Amino acid sequence: MTAKGHSRHASAASRWPLPVVLAVSLMLPGIGLAKQSDRDQPMNYTAVYTEAFQKPNSVSTLKGKVQITQGTMHLSGDLAKIYLDADSQISRVVVTGHPAHIQQLDDSGNLMTGEAATLDYDNVHGIAVLTTDAVVRQQGRGQFSGDKLTYDTQTSQITGESNGQGLVHGTFLPKPRPAKPATATAPATSAAPTAASPAAAPAPAAATSSKQP
Repeated sequence: MTAKGHSRHASAASRWPLPVVLAVSLMLPGIGLAKQSDRDQPMNYTAVYTEAFQKPNSVSTLKGKVQITQGTMHLSGDLAKIYLDADSQISRVVVTGHPAHIQQLDDSGNLMTGEAATLDYDNVHGIAVLTTDAVVRQQGRGQFSGDKLTYDTQTSQITGESNGQGLVHGTFLPKPRPAKPATATAPATSAAPTAASPAAAPAPAAATSSKQP
């Protein structure tokens, strides 16, 4: 069974109630924004079991081998809840798995991937909240991990939070430097062989005369 819907307004993603020891907010420099056209695309899904409703303020349930796509965005996991708002438009998707997975291209064609035990995607504001063993990777840019990561696809901002004694880990990859142009070397030249000068002709012997007495 396949259902389709378009993005509209809805409530923001749920708050994370656990105590936070460390919070880090990172604006990734130079990262392209996620494809802005994705949220205007139909959302398609497949699953082993589906209990779907196409009515205002409803929640559809997907179970088993869940796959959800919307433009370049792809969500996968074991269980998903799709929330519709008062206008029957998709407002929020919550996916759980071992792990749940999200991936999406940005406008420059670079891939963003993320995984966690729970993935809460706000389809209105383009914000993905990943909790429990969360990891977010930016192709060619870096990687971040923590108990909770919030990725804003509109600003490319990642907010990381750590519970208990854990830490938020991050790695920024340096921008590749352009390759230096190869220095042109003049080809070795060899002197053209010179023709051997002909041997000088021997000077004629001087004429001698003898006078007989």
